[in-house]
Amino acid sequence: MHQGFFERAHGGTPFLDEITEMPLELQVKLLRVLETGTFMRVGSTTPIETDVRVIAATNRAPEQAVARAKLREDLYYRLNVFPIALPPLRDRSSDVPLLAEHFLAAVCERESVRKRFTPAALEKLAAYRWPGNVRELRNVVQRAFVMAEGEHINDEWLPSDRLAMAYGAEPVVTIKIGTSMAEMEQQLILATLHHCKQHKEQTAAVLQVSMKTLYNRLKEYATGQQPSNEPSIRADKTV
Repeated sequence: MHQGFFERAHGGTPFLDEITEMPLELQVKLLRVLETGTFMRVGSTTPIETDVRVIAATNRAPEQAVARAKLREDLYYRLNVFPIALPPLRDRSSDVPLLAEHFLAAVCERESVRKRFTPAALEKLAAYRWPGNVRELRNVVQRAFVMAEGEHINDEWLPSDRLAMAYGAEPVVTIKIGTSMAEMEQQLILATLHHCKQHKEQTAAVLQVSMKTLYNRLKEYATGQQPSNEPSIRADKTV
């Protein structure tokens, strides 16, 4: 018989990533397991005990997710026993060279090829803002490994700070007082997408969010209530 997630995790620590993206009906079931320590297999009426320590993660502020009805409040308080706030990679520039070397060593071992970063490459990696955080860094290292022809990986195949692209002006979004956090977020995302000429990768970089997060938000807006007017955005120049 096929074992479910919690049955296989008995005695261990399951990791629930992107908890705020979980459908609400599944959140109810998860809360029941956390509260009672039991679950039932599909089609069964016999409860099974499980002993697990759950680690949950999210890329959005959980309080905002609760306010947006994306995360059940009771589940949030049940999970929020020992919160750990992980700062984004852009705020941990000293960690970038260490992580980059770690990812590169893994690729070198897998491919049985020895390559190394030049000092200039490591400096450029540390200066980048990493809107995609560690996942983006890992992908960049893998791409640089493939593209570098020799033993040394220089800064040729490494990203530049895309936030420097401002189209010659500083965009400004006007938000009315009394606008909800959810509406503010939606207006900002849609205005940024409009400013970036519908270029989603660039939009994610400017907003400093992952592509997955951006696609999830756009999907929500496409199926939900859309703003009645075009996002209010103007370009101001500082002389």
